[in-house]
Amino acid sequence: MSWWDLFGKHVDKADFVKAFLLQNQKPIPAIRSLDQLEFTVFDTETTGLSIKEDYVLSFGGVKIRNAAIQIETAIELYPTSPKSGKKTASIHGLVQRENQIQIRDFANQSLEYFCNSILVAHHIGFDTEMMQKACRPFGLEKLPNPMIDTMTMAIRLELGPHADRSQINPSDFGLDSLCKRYQIPTEDRHTAAGDAFLTAQLFLKFLKIAQGKGITNFGQLTRKGF
Repeated sequence: MSWWDLFGKHVDKADFVKAFLLQNQKPIPAIRSLDQLEFTVFDTETTGLSIKEDYVLSFGGVKIRNAAIQIETAIELYPTSPKSGKKTASIHGLVQRENQIQIRDFANQSLEYFCNSILVAHHIGFDTEMMQKACRPFGLEKLPNPMIDTMTMAIRLELGPHADRSQINPSDFGLDSLCKRYQIPTEDRHTAAGDAFLTAQLFLKFLKIAQGKGITNFGQLTRKGF
């Protein structure tokens, strides 16, 4: 039985999953200031947009500490997958992937990278579901990390916490539109590492705007409808 056949089945937790969950048990104090928080900004490129049918082709991430992007923490991983990326190759360009790693190693390395940090991504729901799918064969049901979606954050900062999403054009809050609006060059767009770095730059700008609105700690940042 291959790893993707295990999707939706209960399996015992691998040792690295147990270690990850144990290390993430301690909650972040609500009063911790923004500049004391660690964020892991990440992105995935996939074989398509179906959580059930598609798979991760590449994973990119970079960390933010002390309110600054830590370039030396940048990472890009290419897991093996049962499906090629030909359908989405026109977007991400991934057809032949070098340096592929087995899915177990990918799950282990990505969870180690996520450990004890707040996860940040654009449309984070999709990326999180795809990462959980990759880790599920090894016993991880759900990532326990706090999460922030930069699209949702942008809408709240620009239009307020009670904005009617049915009246919002989603493309106005896509990564390309937001980068243009906030004057962030997009030379390395549509690679996992490149999109993670763009999202990190955007997120830092949002943090400054949020601070100007009186949001200064973790509790305020993650409060629904700030």
